Amino acid sequence: MQITVTYDRPDEGPRSGPVQVGWFLASDKGAVLYDPPERLVSRQVSRVHAKSASRCPAVIQMESRYFVIKCPFDLHIGFSRDDKGKAVLVNRAGTASPIRSNKLNEVLTLVSEVEWRYSDRPTVQLHLPYTFIADEPVWMTQVGTFAHYRKDPLPGTIFGGRFQLNLWPRPIMWAFEWHEPEKDIVLKRGDPLFYCQFEHEGPDRPVQMVEADKTPELTAYMEQISGVVNYVNQTFSLMKDAERLRPKKLLKAKER
Repeated sequence: MQITVTYDRPDEGPRSGPVQVGWFLASDKGAVLYDPPERLVSRQVSRVHAKSASRCPAVIQMESRYFVIKCPFDLHIGFSRDDKGKAVLVNRAGTASPIRSNKLNEVLTLVSEVEWRYSDRPTVQLHLPYTFIADEPVWMTQVGTFAHYRKDPLPGTIFGGRFQLNLWPRPIMWAFEWHEPEKDIVLKRGDPLFYCQFEHEGPDRPVQMVEADKTPELTAYMEQISGVVNYVNQTFSLMKDAERLRPKKLLKAKER
């Protein structure tokens, strides 16, 4: 017995062709520091042999569905406690730091100790302006840089996360759980910071990443949903309300 399954998709309409995901910076302050998201591609690898892993369709398919966000800063951070026992961050680079000390707190935050998942693992947040939007159901998953090798591994793990970005466009951050606080966190500008994977209806459809225009409609919608995490514990419970407020179209490709 033979069974054949055929998927038919119309040539026109919102579910045809690539899934378009827009990216933009929530704030234009220092925009030159932030590189556009890049598709994960293995470069400078051998493709001579027909059976090489670099020519494997499964590997190529997997890589094509991840996008890389690069670190915008050079950071060398240590962990300590002050004379009152309060947890603090230490700028190990000192006067050689590319970031002025009075500006470091604007991009890097040590989460309040009572909010740590484990009492011996500090949580650090690097605030970023990267924001993603789509006009059809798309879920974004943030994961670590598993395909990039670090000679000196970071002393912990990043917080992953998954949410429906077409209903909840918000700036994402790099959240880090410091498993070995006696070891410093060293980040280099241009190094991969994390990956973004996008899921949608129709796993065979590729993702097309475009720079999005911050239209008045998009700005107004983000204002309506911003900051609610400070007032409720489960923001996902507000998704239905967000869907009701959302304009039909928010993604407009930026013209250059």
